[in-house]
Amino acid sequence: MRRGIPARRGGPGTRLGRGLLAACLLLGTVAGCTGGDPPRRVLRVLASAELADMRPILDELRAQTGVELQLDLTGTVDAANALDPGAYHHDLAWLSSDRYFRLKLAAGGYTGAPPLSTSIMTSPVAVGVTPAAARALRAATPDQQVSWADLADSAATGSLRFAMADPRRSNSGLAALIGVATAAAGHGGALRPEDVTCDRLRGFFTGHTVSAPDSAALVDQFVAHRADLDAVVNYESALLALNASGRLPEPLELVYPQDGLVISDYPLLLLDPAQREAYDTAVAWLRSPAAQRQIMERTLRRPVDPTVARDPRLAASMGNALYYPDAKEVVDRLLDRYADPALHTPTRVVFTLDFSGSMRGRRIAALREAFAALAGADRSSGGKFGRIFRGERFTVIRFGGRVLDERDLVVNSPADLDTLRSWLDVDSFDDSTAVWSALDHAYDRAAAMRREDPRQQVSIVLMTDGENNAGISLDRLLPALRDTPVRTYAIAYGEADRADLDRVARTTGGFAVDAGATSLLTAFKEIRGC
Repeated sequence: MRRGIPARRGGPGTRLGRGLLAACLLLGTVAGCTGGDPPRRVLRVLASAELADMRPILDELRAQTGVELQLDLTGTVDAANALDPGAYHHDLAWLSSDRYFRLKLAAGGYTGAPPLSTSIMTSPVAVGVTPAAARALRAATPDQQVSWADLADSAATGSLRFAMADPRRSNSGLAALIGVATAAAGHGGALRPEDVTCDRLRGFFTGHTVSAPDSAALVDQFVAHRADLDAVVNYESALLALNASGRLPEPLELVYPQDGLVISDYPLLLLDPAQREAYDTAVAWLRSPAAQRQIMERTLRRPVDPTVARDPRLAASMGNALYYPDAKEVVDRLLDRYADPALHTPTRVVFTLDFSGSMRGRRIAALREAFAALAGADRSSGGKFGRIFRGERFTVIRFGGRVLDERDLVVNSPADLDTLRSWLDVDSFDDSTAVWSALDHAYDRAAAMRREDPRQQVSIVLMTDGENNAGISLDRLLPALRDTPVRTYAIAYGEADRADLDRVARTTGGFAVDAGATSLLTAFKEIRGC
């Protein structure tokens, strides 16, 4: 799949067979050439909700060509889900993007030709940020360029609260979700199923406080709640229109994340082949230079005709276009993650950390460095996505041959992160290692937490650098863990028994990571958000 807007069939002049009409379109007028009102042809169009602003332009289309597009407005994802080959209820569809629809066709085993599709205009999904929040974001970056990682980092600390449309219904929300997830994956290509196996977006979504079913309704919601918000994720065109509307005390600054964004190309789809002639007429008119200029000036969407000069209100560069996932499975998994109650309900992680004598020196220093990085010291893109976020709840259990200490913490401020680090700065170690007794104790704590709040999602992170040499055996512990709803994620370090750690993690539905093959920081980052 290429970056940018994919090529489409059915551009201006395709099978039109109307030389005089085409010539008139190039001149930007039709009525003057036809010398009278053209015959009226009405087409019902299933359309993305934000296309309501196209109605004045469509009135001109009707007046000049006789083709009337009657828009039935809904969210783009809702529209795509409503389109079933052989059971279309409209003549055309006009979506902000048909990528999800095409993935749905492929996943459903459809072998026929997809509907003819022609791009009419483009608009990237950007982030409109209040001036104060924009200054803070840029000040935190060395080059003044803001990325999705920077936005996630700011949201995780509680300093960025934003509005975003529901990605299960709206393309602007889905495009933002794909954009931030692709940036979080970090490999630069299209998202793969394994990229969304563990959710790295929790920090970003702690800042998502206002939603709406579509991009048009989102603007109204943002205005209504603007005192409590710092940003809104929407189409560039919607953000520029909002700035020009006089509904805000000061205009938003548009941020185009430097790690990439998804561009919508507003294709017009022919659902009923019997309407091909009227479709061709509408496409030719909408893609003519005069109509493209009107679309740009009135709706602030970008022309697909490269000969039309850019409106100065539009940024010269939209930045880098991201790959769109090439499998519906990936998009569905993303949407499942977004809808997962775990993303929006209280969570707690029980860190069960080995403080036996073998952890002295270099190893305990590596553990402390890993937690400092998770607390925000790691300024890499991956570090920003994987950092501890505001509202996270932790229990820290230090163990040797017995439980040495345990503390509970809710992160609400940088001071709380300092407290977390201070708990690990102690130099109190033990001479033996009761790994499975410590894990048994962690499960007792987890069970008490779930009794106190059944909505709470609890997981355990077990880190050890040695083999069990005290307390109960793994064989004694395992039967009690076979049906537990609490997963264990194990980190093997030093001389730890990799096989036993993998065994207990798999039994609970988690997994084990070998920190010896990479580092403690890499291991902790790998399990963050799982």
